[in-house]
Amino acid sequence: MTDTFSKFGYSFQIKLLAALFKDKLFLQQIGDILDPSFMESEANQWIVKIVLDYFVEFNALPTLEVMKVKLIDVEDELLKATIIDNLKQILKHTDAPDIEFIEKEALDFCKNQTLKTAIMDSVNLLQAGEYDSIKEKIDTAMKAGAERDIGHEYNIDVDSRFLESTRKCVPSGWSVIDDLMDGGLGPGELGVFVAPAGIGKSWGLVNVAANAVKSGLCAVHYTLELNDAYVGLRFDSVFSGIAAQNLKYHIDDVKDVVEKLEGRLVVKYYPTKSATVNTIKAHLDRVHMMGYKPDLIVVDYADLLRGAGKSQDLRHELGNIYEDLRGMAGEYQIPVWTASQANRSSLEDDVIGAEKIAESYSKIMTADFVLSLSRKIEDKIAGTGRWHVIKNRFGPDGITFPSKMNTSNGQIDIYDEGSLQGKSAQKQMDGGEEAGRKYLQNKFKELEGNV
Repeated sequence: MTDTFSKFGYSFQIKLLAALFKDKLFLQQIGDILDPSFMESEANQWIVKIVLDYFVEFNALPTLEVMKVKLIDVEDELLKATIIDNLKQILKHTDAPDIEFIEKEALDFCKNQTLKTAIMDSVNLLQAGEYDSIKEKIDTAMKAGAERDIGHEYNIDVDSRFLESTRKCVPSGWSVIDDLMDGGLGPGELGVFVAPAGIGKSWGLVNVAANAVKSGLCAVHYTLELNDAYVGLRFDSVFSGIAAQNLKYHIDDVKDVVEKLEGRLVVKYYPTKSATVNTIKAHLDRVHMMGYKPDLIVVDYADLLRGAGKSQDLRHELGNIYEDLRGMAGEYQIPVWTASQANRSSLEDDVIGAEKIAESYSKIMTADFVLSLSRKIEDKIAGTGRWHVIKNRFGPDGITFPSKMNTSNGQIDIYDEGSLQGKSAQKQMDGGEEAGRKYLQNKFKELEGNV
């Protein structure tokens, strides 16, 4: 590959090779992203390949004697002569005064060459209209070598493991849930709400985002079912406590509440199955460019995303989507909440378990925290619901919490079953069964009267 960046021309590349021969630590740091094709001459490409292959096999720098032995296998005499000349130049520069500068610039050199390769590889993808694949290639190139940290040094970093801010969690706003999660959902983690259609999982996601904004954080809410203006009205209800149908009569009150919010909120709508996780990542990059720094991402909901591949199997496609969401959370170091549909058979379940999640296995495996919501018709009448912890990487699971829910204004409160509020909610649930029967009886009588 011919280098078009003059600062990274032949002279730079010779000194880079000199640094490889001199400094084992430098080779360890750069070896994972340095490719022989980055060199502009065939001779230097050969040298890089030999150095990298030797280091992988022996964990050591090749000596001059090693290079002489390897040269025996080069049949092209002109190439062999060029390699020998280049090796002489390299040896002259091993003690060059700017070698330290070369090492610092090496990462940028690799990034530039990686980006150039990605751009060239994208030509055919552009003709095929594979824009998501192009973005993925470019994003990968831009991040080449970004991770230089070897990881958590266990023996040294003892104190850091006990710092309160280790996970930098974003609380859900429900204390009983946050306690189970050791503070909330942390950077790089994926949380999932599970419920049948029309039960309240979208309201749950709105509450999580709203609670983050109330605490001064920035949330980005992606809606794949309802348009952004309608979802905005739901946030108006949650923030103000005013029922959605009455908001138009209290516009000034809503404005007063919104103006006092300490955090920021962006709501973005994509039609169902029109967006992939890569689409969301591209939007997040634009959000960053506009001066927003998201602390929380909400996707309502993942099952309505489009897979990046062309899998014909729904289970496989959904598995990939959840894996991509989890990967996005890790890449951007932001917690991500989403939701999943439960099977229709779960509508009459007191508690929804993992077996009732549509295409459940891959979703459960990928997520860090999974919380289901069950609301039978009597629960809807009573304004209650049951939240059940299906999976929890941070603590206990299998716990069910009573809840009061007002879906007219989106107010959701989740309680410990032993608390006064929890006992009250449970009592309402118990009473809701009788209320449900009366409700159905009255509806039946109305139908009879109309016949």
